[in-house]
Order: sequence, then structure tokens, then C-alpha cells
Amino acid sequence: MKRTRRHRMRRRLTAAALAACAAVAAPALATAPAPAPARAETAYPVGDLATSIGNFLFSPDAVAGANVWSCRPSAGHPYPVVIVHGTTSNLGSAGAMIAPTLANAGYCVYGFNYGETSSSLGRVYGLGEITASARTMSAFVDRVLTATGAAKVDVIGASQGGMMPNYYIKRLGGAGKVRTMIGLSPTNHGTTMGGLVDLGRTLHVLGLVNDAYRFAGAPAYPEQEEGSDFQKALFADGDTVPGVRYLTIATSHDTTVTPLANSFLHGGDSTNVLLQDLCPDDPVSHSGMTLDGPVMQIVLDAVGPREPGFRPRCTGYGPNI
Repeated sequence: MKRTRRHRMRRRLTAAALAACAAVAAPALATAPAPAPARAETAYPVGDLATSIGNFLFSPDAVAGANVWSCRPSAGHPYPVVIVHGTTSNLGSAGAMIAPTLANAGYCVYGFNYGETSSSLGRVYGLGEITASARTMSAFVDRVLTATGAAKVDVIGASQGGMMPNYYIKRLGGAGKVRTMIGLSPTNHGTTMGGLVDLGRTLHVLGLVNDAYRFAGAPAYPEQEEGSDFQKALFADGDTVPGVRYLTIATSHDTTVTPLANSFLHGGDSTNVLLQDLCPDDPVSHSGMTLDGPVMQIVLDAVGPREPGFRPRCTGYGPNI
């Protein structure tokens, strides 16, 4: 009898314990959130103008989504993308929107700073001689190809960053390592700076101004003038080389590259796009091209499968700066 009572007591205690555990566990299971999608775990925040300015000051050498050296190109995105900033800019600023946008789309994205001089102060790059900057790019692309095992890279460059890679492609063996060269308002054939370069030549003071640029540690400025010795030598044998496809995107609001047509390349597999032909109301100017929604859409199409007749949605315009 005593043994029967003990067994009953044990069964009751065990049942009570199990019921208590179930009561505790049930609410926890009921309120547990669903697992987050895999993309949410790897998504990078896409920056805007405020991000670009903040990165310029506080993160000149790094930007979300770029330089993840463990990244391996997928079958769908076999070409790593290299971002090249412009004059007086840096990777953190120029890549604020481009890098995370491409990384979130599944690309391996990389970028670097170049053209450092005594005036750079750890933030203001793209000032040095362009030939030296192209050698910096050459070494960086080799590093990317070695790390990823890819055969070639796609390049996206703004302003000087859309022009300087042409020296790498044409003079430093880059033609066999670059699949696509995308220039955003590039200074390809130089600029008159709204006629100031021509005026300086007429008044015979351009040499003095250019000497001042060089003394200040910014020789890239005179090299980007229309008609400079550097420009003449770079494109003396034509704008393009076989095997590389070129895309140039310009904006009618550009007041840095003048005349606007100086951005465009001709010959070979080259395409020139005036942004306002696709989105007439887009106010973006020279320095805002890396922060423009339609530009980002065109870039994604260019490095992707290239949809025939692609037109961007006219939304998310960049700043008029």
C-alpha cells in the first residue's frame, strides 16, 4: 500500500513538473521571432549624401560592403567590381552608395585610395601625378584578382576615377584584366573649367597657375586640363582598346567637365549616355553622380546581364553638387 501511494505521488509530481515546463516553454515558443532571411544578415546600409560627407571625414579608407577579402565571386556575378574615386575624394566618400548597393546585389566589391601627396592630410586623395596613380591601381587590381581567382574586374570610376583607369588599361597592361570600364562624369578628354583654362592660355598665365598647383601638391589638376600634354599622349592612339567594353554616363548639369562631350569616349565597344535623355528631371551634377538612383540602376545593369533596351526608374535623384 505504501509503495502504491509512493508511485502515485511520483507520477503526480512528474506530471506537475512536465506541465510546469510546458507552461513556461509555450509562451516562449509562441513569441519567438521567425528566423531572419539570409540576405538580412549580410545586407549593408546604403549611404546617402550625409554618409558620404561623414565617411570623407571619419572613414576615408573604408566603406560598407567593400574590401571583404574573403568574398568569392559567384557564378552569377563572376567579376569583382573595383571602385575608383575622383580628385579630392576618397574611397569612403565615393563608395557610400555604390559599394553597399553592389555588395547587397551579390557582387564582390573593392576600392582603394590613390594619388596621395603632402596635401592629402589622410583624406584628400587623387591629387598626385596620374601615371603614378595608375600604377597604384595596377597593383590593387592584381591583388583583387589574386584574392578572388577571377579572370577580370569591372571598374566604376567617377571624375578622375573614370579617366585615370584608361592609362592603366592602355599603358600598364590593364586591357587584359578589365572587362568593363564605367565612367561617371569622367574627365576623359579634360576640362576647360567653364572657359577658365582657355582664358589662362590667352592671358599667358596658365603656366603660372599650373606651377602653383604642382607646388601645392596637386599635379593632377593641370593634367586634367583640356589640351594638356598628358591628355594628348593618353588618347593619341584612340580612345579605346579592343576587348574592353566602355560605358560613360554624363549629366547635363555638370559644371566641372566642360564642354560636357569631353567626358565621352569613341570607337570600339563604347556607349555614351546622357542621363537626362533617360530622366529629364534628374538634377544631379558632377559630384553627385555616385549618389544618384538612376545611375546606380544603370551601373547594376551594365555589370549584370545587360537587359536589352534597359531604362532606369526615374527616382532617388542625386544632389546638384
